[in-house]
Formats: sequence, C-alpha cells, structure tokens
Amino acid sequence: MGSHRRLAPSGFDRGAAAALCVLSTAAAAVGAVPAQAAPGADARTEVDRLYVEAEKATQAYDKADERARELRREVRAAQDHIARQQQRVNDLRGQLGSLAGAQYRAGGIDPAVALLFSADPDEYLDKASTLDRIGARQAGRLKELQSAMRDLAQERAEAAGKLAELEKSRKAVAAHKRTVESKLARARQLVNALSAAERAAYDRASRGSRPDLPEPAGAGASDGRVAAALAAARAALGRPYVWGANGPSGFDCSGLMQWAYAHAGVHLPRTSQEQRFAGRQVPLSQARPGDLVVYRSDASHVAMYVGHGQVIHAPYPGAPVRYDPVGMMPVSSVTRP
Repeated sequence: MGSHRRLAPSGFDRGAAAALCVLSTAAAAVGAVPAQAAPGADARTEVDRLYVEAEKATQAYDKADERARELRREVRAAQDHIARQQQRVNDLRGQLGSLAGAQYRAGGIDPAVALLFSADPDEYLDKASTLDRIGARQAGRLKELQSAMRDLAQERAEAAGKLAELEKSRKAVAAHKRTVESKLARARQLVNALSAAERAAYDRASRGSRPDLPEPAGAGASDGRVAAALAAARAALGRPYVWGANGPSGFDCSGLMQWAYAHAGVHLPRTSQEQRFAGRQVPLSQARPGDLVVYRSDASHVAMYVGHGQVIHAPYPGAPVRYDPVGMMPVSSVTRP
C-alpha cells in the first residue's frame, strides 16, 4: 500500500492520530512474530489484521488530507483579500493626504480672525464653507481608514493562524505516512514469506475473494446518474489499490466511490465514515445498484452495490479493484446517494 503512495503530505487530525495508535498496536503484534518463525495461519492472521488497521488509518489520513486542501484554499483566499485590503488602506491614506493638503492651502487661522481681516467677506465665507466640507470628509475618511486597518490586522492574524495549522498538519502527516509505510512493509514481508499454497489459501479466504467472478448481468440502475457512477466503477476494475488515492490510476475504497460518483456529477465526501451519511440509508435487503455498502461498525470500508449480491470495491494492497460478495465483511449500513 505505502509503496504505491505518490500524493504529497497534507493535513492531520485527531482521527488520524487515533487510527495511528490502533495501527501501531497491530503493527507491534506483527513485529512480535519471530523472524525465523515458519509463516502459517498466525502470520496470515497478523497480515489480515494489519491490513484492517491500515485501512482505518487510511480513512483518517484521507480526512486529514481533505482538511489540508481546504486550509490551502482558505489561506490563498485570505492572502488575496489581504492584498486587496492593503490597497484600500493605501488609497485611503492617499485621499487623506490630499485632503490635508487642501485644508492647509485654504488656511489654518481662526475663522473669526480671518473674517476681520478679509477684504471680501463673501469670498471668505465661500472658502470657509469649502474648508468645513473638507474637514468633514477628512474625518469620515479617517474613520474609514481606522476601520480598514483593524480589519487588515485581524485578517493577517487569522491567515497566520491558518498557515501555522497547515504547517503543523504537513509535518504530522509526513510522520504518519512514514509510520504507515513501515508497518505495511512488514506486512509485505510476511506475505512474501508464505508458501505458494499458503498464499493461495490466504487469497481465497481474504474477504470472500472470488477473482474469477463474472461481471453481473441484468442489474439495472435506477436512473442515469447512478448508471454513470456504475459505469465509472466498472471502468476502474483491475486498477490497483493505492492508499490515500482517489484515481484515476489507483484508489483506496472511499476514493473509488468518490471518483465514480464524480463522473455522475455527484460530489461525495472523501472518507467512508462521511460517505455513510451522504444520502438516505436503506436496509441491505432493499439495496439497489449504485448504493454504497459500508462495512464494520467504524465504517472503515465502503463498496458499491452492483446487484445480484455483489459489490465493486478497492479491497487492500496487492488486490486490484474487483467484484466481491456483498457479505464479504459485516455490513454496518447501506446508503443511497
């Protein structure tokens, strides 16, 4: 799984940290297997357990990655707005300078004294009226400038906070990625140590795998949108499982669902936990092609129902996108987007 990962490190949250703790526990169990021990049922159990825990961690990683992308968009928008706000502050300062210059040229002596010495009182009164207007405009511009500067300072502080959060997330996910990949490397070592017969038995037992399963026939979609999503999912058959990926060359389980429904113009959330609530939940007995079948109580795996008791999904590292029985794992819910 980790060997295929090509995405840049990004966000990280409490969910990822919790999943990482679970993953580390599972990995510790794997690490406890003696290097010289003959691989067998225990090794297969540990590999399967590690894959399950890695999948939970992957969903947490996906959520964190999505949050990091949101933060990057927010930071870019904030920087653009700060630039516009700074230009507004500069313009207001220029206007105030011009008004101050006009006021200075109009004379700054006491109006009563100026009237006494004026050769033309009517002309003076006209000038005084203009001066009052300049003063009022200057006061208004000054209040506007003060407000703009307060807004600018607040936006800069918020942008700095988002940048700090983004940098913290980037570092945390980089460490998380290294940890996941090291544990998956251990899982690959265990799989490679299996004999050919043991590996074949593991493949047969793994999630009810049936790689020779023919493509379903007669499973009609309820509408054009669902048909488009089903067609996209079927087009992905045979592409590799890549943790944290959402196509087009590789997928994790929720990435495949998001990518397939995007081809139908429907935006699904990034993780299986969020996809669980991305529509109306129906009983498994009423599942229709295109429905999302969510597995395990923690909703850490998701597949697309295609009819005839079968689903399409991205199973786990080393297993490409394929058909499997809908009952391959405990079903926690079925969602109709």
